[in-house]
Amino acid sequence: MNSTCNSTLDDMRIVSEEKIVGPLTFHQLALIIGGATTIIAYVASFYLMWRHAINYTKPCEQRHIIRILFMVPIYATSAFLCIWYYWHAVYFQVLSDCYEAFAIASFFALMCHYVAPDLHDQKEFFRHMRPVKPWVWPVNWLTVCGGQRGIWRTPQSGLTWFNIIWIGVYHYCFIRVAMTITAVVTQYFNKYCESSNSIVFAHIWVIAIECVAVTIAMYCLIQFYVQLREPLAEHKPFLKVLAIKLVIFLSFWQTIAISLGTSTLHIVSPSAALAYPDIKVGIPSLMLCVEMAIFGILHLWAFPYSPYVEGAKTSFYPVPDPSMGVPPRENEHEPKVGGFMGLKAFGDALNLWDIFKAFGRGMRWLVVGVKKRRSDPSYQPKPDDVDTSYPMKPYGANHPGGKSTDHLPIATEFRRSTFDHPTTTDEPVAEESAGLITNAQSNPASPPKRQLSPYVDPRQPQYQYDPGPSTAYTPYDDDAKGDLGAAHARYEYDHRVRGAQMSQSGRTAGWSEPQPGPRNAQRSSTQIRVGNALWGDRNPQGGVAR
Repeated sequence: MNSTCNSTLDDMRIVSEEKIVGPLTFHQLALIIGGATTIIAYVASFYLMWRHAINYTKPCEQRHIIRILFMVPIYATSAFLCIWYYWHAVYFQVLSDCYEAFAIASFFALMCHYVAPDLHDQKEFFRHMRPVKPWVWPVNWLTVCGGQRGIWRTPQSGLTWFNIIWIGVYHYCFIRVAMTITAVVTQYFNKYCESSNSIVFAHIWVIAIECVAVTIAMYCLIQFYVQLREPLAEHKPFLKVLAIKLVIFLSFWQTIAISLGTSTLHIVSPSAALAYPDIKVGIPSLMLCVEMAIFGILHLWAFPYSPYVEGAKTSFYPVPDPSMGVPPRENEHEPKVGGFMGLKAFGDALNLWDIFKAFGRGMRWLVVGVKKRRSDPSYQPKPDDVDTSYPMKPYGANHPGGKSTDHLPIATEFRRSTFDHPTTTDEPVAEESAGLITNAQSNPASPPKRQLSPYVDPRQPQYQYDPGPSTAYTPYDDDAKGDLGAAHARYEYDHRVRGAQMSQSGRTAGWSEPQPGPRNAQRSSTQIRVGNALWGDRNPQGGVAR
């Protein structure tokens, strides 16, 4: 197998070409058009970046916007230099492609900061996010192979889903940088050979690895958009995804298509009007210059600066689950911190250390805490998974594989699943059928409940218990509501036994022996039987108390 690169751009120069437009050859015409469109891309992009920098009121979001906007002038400059110095095009291309990975990572980070202001709150958001949507095509087709137990399954936890997307995006930064270094080193030793797709050269391997990595990263961005397009609708995520996706697609895939068409399929061949460097480098670079001018103008609408000026309309962070009832938090503006003419903002945006830390966090998640991951609250059953309606049903009655207790030999009248149900249609339903929790009274001496996180689900009770002797308790209003027990019985809470009985699962843990008291309300026969079974027969005559 031939391991010598037959033709390289380093050894080729455009000596003579036929004029195609007046006195201009294709190479000269490409330089003029490429230079003009590069200037347009510069003006549009730097104007928008400057307006963001002088209105730097949300640094956590705007630093990523400035990084994304930098992609247009970097690509335009690289493409123009490829046309001018075509024999060194490999170095310009790989350097611009390397920045592409940081632009994708910055776009993902921007979407995350639209969700919550910092990583901790972002994790809390995704921990409580419901529902987690299935993977988009084509991964959803692959779930047929393993179902919900295979590697393509939809994650049960929103936090796990978020970490998978996180790794899928940030791994591309590492792959791109590694492939850039590989391309530069192999080009120096004449082992890259951009004009050949032979497996003995590094070019085809670098392209193949980059194809897989960029496809995974873009797929993760699309999945992230599909999951959050409705909560983030006020930020116009579709236009932003379109702007970043088209830049990546046109800069990467059209270059690969032209390389295959000229080197492998030989669709276009050199001629008197088009030299080999024009076909290999000039045409794709000229197309990229024109496209960057268009994207520079499109970014004026995709990433506007108006939401960040002082006095702009207030925006809000989304809530992970609308059924939680948690009000959205305001995304507040800070004082301008961009510095003189926005120079401090530019310096903050060009500091890429946060991207490297994000990649390290993703790699750490892959190997640390794997065995304890399912103990995270995001894996626990949610209130929607359990039927809490009254009368209560055995847990697992609505879940496949759940076990029922209906076959156990206990009295039917004391079974929780049938308690207080009328045996006939004429028998009235007792007052407790409205639900004990509905009639429960709060302790006025208890400290108020507080939520440590704005995303804590209010449907899951969070108690703050103080077992001290000073705890006051107002007895249950037996005369107004009635009780679930023997006739003429009043129950009082004894805090001294509460600590010793915390582990009990029964409803009577921490309650003292019934004390005699006045009783005016009447009880049903079912209540009397339950009370007698729990506390003994309190009616010496054996009759039914009325």
